[in-house]
Amino acid sequence: MAFSIEPSAAVARIKPSPTVSVMQKALDLKTAGEDVISLSAGEPDFDTPDHVKETAIKAIRDGKTKYTAVDGIPELKEAVAAKFKRDNDLDYAPSQISVSPGGKAALYNALMATLDPGDEVIIPAPYWVSYPDMTLLAGGAPVIVETRQENGFKLTPETLESAITPRTKWLIFNSPSNPTGAAYTRDEIKALTDVLLRHERVMVLSDDIYEHIVYDGFEFATPAQVEPGLYGRTLTMNGASKAYAMTGWRIGYAGGPEALIKTMAKIMSQSTSCPCSVSQWAAVAALNGDHAFLAARNDAFRRRRDMTAEMLNEAEGISCATPQGAFYVYPSCAGVIGRKTPAGAVIESDEDFARELLAAEGVALVFGAAFGLSPFFRISYAAADDELKEACARIQRFCARLG
Repeated sequence: MAFSIEPSAAVARIKPSPTVSVMQKALDLKTAGEDVISLSAGEPDFDTPDHVKETAIKAIRDGKTKYTAVDGIPELKEAVAAKFKRDNDLDYAPSQISVSPGGKAALYNALMATLDPGDEVIIPAPYWVSYPDMTLLAGGAPVIVETRQENGFKLTPETLESAITPRTKWLIFNSPSNPTGAAYTRDEIKALTDVLLRHERVMVLSDDIYEHIVYDGFEFATPAQVEPGLYGRTLTMNGASKAYAMTGWRIGYAGGPEALIKTMAKIMSQSTSCPCSVSQWAAVAALNGDHAFLAARNDAFRRRRDMTAEMLNEAEGISCATPQGAFYVYPSCAGVIGRKTPAGAVIESDEDFARELLAAEGVALVFGAAFGLSPFFRISYAAADDELKEACARIQRFCARLG
């Protein structure tokens, strides 16, 4: 008789990452020889800059391949502190810096370090798929606050105020946003921080991972920078993955209150231990090195954004706004809900739309329900121009054939 292994109650509360599931489905189809274009991955198609790679190679040759301090080598903490001062006018001592194996780990460690059963975490929707499940794993209660397309998918002061209760522990704030690309101006952030100033127990977890990927002259700002009164209860998170095309290197970092940083290190000491030593030295080079390459890459992203939004708006039943940051669009597919494919399948949801599109045209994207707001879908335009153009043409063809 086979032994039955039951998941823990904590694991039973969560689901696998939908974005990872779609990426794997597309990969499986490609492996099987199918003609699939995947626009599901939140990953730049550019390569890691050469000077970063060379630094990593030198680190290997120099034998820098051993365990390090659990939450980062001193050189990287100094580089992170310098980055926060240079880019965000935020002063953090090395003791206020945490380096982790990826930005996701920094977020997870912060929630694990602070949440007790019943503590609430305000999460604006649409949201990055992992925020609610990480909250659940840590024993907290996600409080999902829906935003509206006509407001640019941005949280308003009124909706924030109405969501705060005596059990609220965190607001998770993500700008520019995954999945919408929504980017908050300094004034919009100030309106939110004014609300938070009235609620002294609420902390802010600011996910700034797309900070450097903005367009059309947009000026990035982060909550602790806009409102210094929140400095002592804000964790500002960032990482090397998006701006430096270092997704596989797995380096995230955060600055915040020293007591929180120490507790996050305690968690890492019993879970992941230190980030990869070689990746840490590469991140030092990325943060301290020449950033001139960012402008050219952002120009490419902006061109792709404009092409994608234009072609999607030409698809029957699709409406696509033009975001100011990140490398995603979040179009509405409300105009195709209720219509039928040539085979007779009824499109009843954005999940149906994504599934039928993949089956008929080989385009993989992530449905909006995965991000907490329907009927929409997310496309990552961090892909080659010709792939994007072909994928959008396939979406246009799919929509035109719906009855």
